Amino acid sequence: MGERNQTSVTEFILLGFSDHPLLQGLVCGMVLLVYLISVMANVVFLMLMCADPHLHKPMYFFLSNLSILDICCTSVTLPKMLSSFFTGNRSISFHACMTQLYFFLCFTATELFLLSAMAYDRYVAICDPLRYSLIMKKSLCILLAAGSWGISFLDVQPATLMISQLSYCGSNNINHFFCDLIALMKLSCSNTHGVENVIFSDGIIFGIVPFLLTICSYIFIVSTILKIRSTEGKQKAFSTCASHLTSVILFYGTILCINMRPTSMYSPTQDKLFSLLYTALIPTLNPIIYSLRNHEIKNALRKIRDKRQMQEFKCMYPSKPTVLNI
Repeated sequence: MGERNQTSVTEFILLGFSDHPLLQGLVCGMVLLVYLISVMANVVFLMLMCADPHLHKPMYFFLSNLSILDICCTSVTLPKMLSSFFTGNRSISFHACMTQLYFFLCFTATELFLLSAMAYDRYVAICDPLRYSLIMKKSLCILLAAGSWGISFLDVQPATLMISQLSYCGSNNINHFFCDLIALMKLSCSNTHGVENVIFSDGIIFGIVPFLLTICSYIFIVSTILKIRSTEGKQKAFSTCASHLTSVILFYGTILCINMRPTSMYSPTQDKLFSLLYTALIPTLNPIIYSLRNHEIKNALRKIRDKRQMQEFKCMYPSKPTVLNI
């Protein structure tokens, strides 16, 4: 356990991209646009899946959770970044910083488990389609989703608590646009060896395990697809998991770029850009990725569009009551 927090620091200063003023203005303008698009796209996605009975299936249940997660992930970091830029107030209180760190780690961990649960869903759909409805019951889907959220919220508590107990007796300038774990550890004048051990252990247990489960699911999926004789059958089977596979590659690719670089290649600016990619761009791309080649979502959107057009037509040309002359 780290030393108790004996620091006089009551707030931190988020530097953001202050070392590149022109870049900061450009980035914040783009982030504002991306944030609005992300929230709107995921809210529309959620409303669509709730409104259309044809989308009340396990896959769309997990996608609903992913949309909620994407909204939470962007909202825990980006509004503070935008507020700091537009108001000029870059300070964040100690408790607000630790709260932001906690929820950021929670949502990152939740996505690991949720993507793994979705991989299992795709595995059952392709490798055991006849028993899909029997295996992927509503109770199991709720258990997998609730487990993803619950385990993550419990998992990151020890590391966050230990970070909050460290002493910060030097500079309070965080060279990041949010309260990042590594940036906070670099500011501490305490021995961070215990925190590093906890983070490493969590990474092994709660990071690599979901990754391996996802990889195993796709090994079986690819093996099953290769056994399908018809080209049409292969394409249909692949299309059912292509969107999820794209999301997995984007998520893990970004995480690996952030955490697996050699120390000699570490750059604060590069680290911020990769973090921005994860917190802003990926949550925006997810609803687009899952909508592009999904005929059921397209049909649901088409129904809503046609219904709206019909309502507008009725408003423009209301039917007149028929008058009978006697």
